[in-house]
Amino acid sequence: MESTVTTEPSENAATPHRPGYGQLLRTRGAWTFLLPGFAARQPFAMLTISIVLLVQHTTGSYGAAGAAAAVTGVSMALFAPYSGRLADRHGQRAVLIPGVLVHTVSGLAFTALALAHAPLWALFVAAVPTGASVPQIGPMVRARWGVRLQDSPLMSTAAAFESVTDELTFVFGPLLATALCTTVTPAAGLVTEAALTLVGGLLFAARKSTQPQVTGAGHARVRHASALRVPGVRVLVAAFLGIGSVFGGMQVSLAAFTESIGEPGLNGVLYGTFAAGNMLSGVVCGAIAWKAAPHRRLVVGYTALALTASALWTSHSVLVLAGLGLLVGMCIAPALITGYTLVESLVPAGARTEAFTWLTGAVALGQAAAVTVAGQLEDRLWGGAGFLVPMAGTVLALVTLLALRSRLVTRPRNRTVARGVGHRVPVTVD
Repeated sequence: MESTVTTEPSENAATPHRPGYGQLLRTRGAWTFLLPGFAARQPFAMLTISIVLLVQHTTGSYGAAGAAAAVTGVSMALFAPYSGRLADRHGQRAVLIPGVLVHTVSGLAFTALALAHAPLWALFVAAVPTGASVPQIGPMVRARWGVRLQDSPLMSTAAAFESVTDELTFVFGPLLATALCTTVTPAAGLVTEAALTLVGGLLFAARKSTQPQVTGAGHARVRHASALRVPGVRVLVAAFLGIGSVFGGMQVSLAAFTESIGEPGLNGVLYGTFAAGNMLSGVVCGAIAWKAAPHRRLVVGYTALALTASALWTSHSVLVLAGLGLLVGMCIAPALITGYTLVESLVPAGARTEAFTWLTGAVALGQAAAVTVAGQLEDRLWGGAGFLVPMAGTVLALVTLLALRSRLVTRPRNRTVARGVGHRVPVTVD
C-alpha cells in the first residue's frame, strides 16, 4: 500500500525526493562503522604496490614482482566470496578476527621471505594466504548500510558514497605505500599494510551492534544458498570483470605510455586524472534522485564505459589520453554504484555480503588478468597495445549485459524479492 511511505523513519521521509550525503551521514550509528571501516580498508589499496616495490627491490625484476602481485590478486578473488558467505552465516566478527590475524602473519612472512631473497616459488606460496585472507571490509560496510537503510531511497546514495570511499582509498593507499617504500625502506609498505589491517580490522570487528544479524534456524535455507545462484548476480559478475579489465589495463598501459615518451613521472598524474573522474561522477551519482530503473541505468552507463574505453588505444598525446582517462573514470562510478544498488533488490538479506564479495572479487580477478595480458601486448606489439584490453573487456561485458539484462529486473511479486529487501521496492512512482 502506498501509505507505507509515510511509515519510514523520519530521517528518510524528510527529503524523499532528493536523498543526499548529509542525510545519509546522519543515519543513526553510521559513524561507528564508517571510521574504523575506512581505516581497515586502506591496506587493501596498499597491498599490490607494496608487493611490487618490495619484490622488485629484492629480485631486480618487474616480471617477478608482477607475478607475485598477480598470485595475491587471484587468490583474493577466488577466496573473497567464501569469506563473504561465512560472514553471512556466522557474522562478520567471527570471520574478521581470524582473517586479520592470518593476513597479518602471512603478510609479515612474505616480507621476511622477500628480504631473505627466497626463491620465487616460496614467495608464491606466501602470496596465496596473504591474498586469500584480505579482509573484505568494503562489502561488509555495504552490508551494514543495508541493515541500517533497508529499502530506503538512501540506498543509492550509500552505494555512491561507498564508491567514492573506495576511490579515495585507491588514491591515498598507493601514494602512502610508495612513499614508505621509497623513503623509509622497501619493506615499510607491507609492514604498514599488515599493521593497519590488524588494528583497523579489529576495531571494525568490535562494532558488533551495526553488523547484520545472523538469522535463526528458520532461515537456514536462505543462509546456505549461494548468492551466485541468483541469475542477476552472475550477470553483474560479468560486468564487474569488465570494470576490472579497465583498472588493470590502465595501470600497465599508462606506465608503458609515459615510459615510451620519456616522462615516467606523468604516470601518477594520468592515473590520478582517471581516479578523479571516478570520484567526481560518484559524488554526482549519489546526489541525484534517479527515476530510471537501476537495470536501465546500468545498461546506459556501461555502454558509455565501453565506448570511451574503446577509444583509449587511439591516444597519441598526453592531453588526449588525460581527457579520455577522465571520461573513462567518470563512466566507471555509475556502473559500480548501480551494480551494488541492484544487489540490494536481487539478493536475499542473508546472502548480500557474499554477493558484494563476488563483485569485488570479479574486479580483482579482471584486474589481475588485464595486468598480465596488457603487459604481454605492450612487450610484443606496439606501444599502447595494452589499451586494447579495456576495450575488449568492456565490450564483451556489455554484450553479456545486453543479452541477459532481463535477469536484472526486480519482480516485486516473486519469491526471491520477497525474501530480499521486501515488497515495497517498486517505489519508482514516488
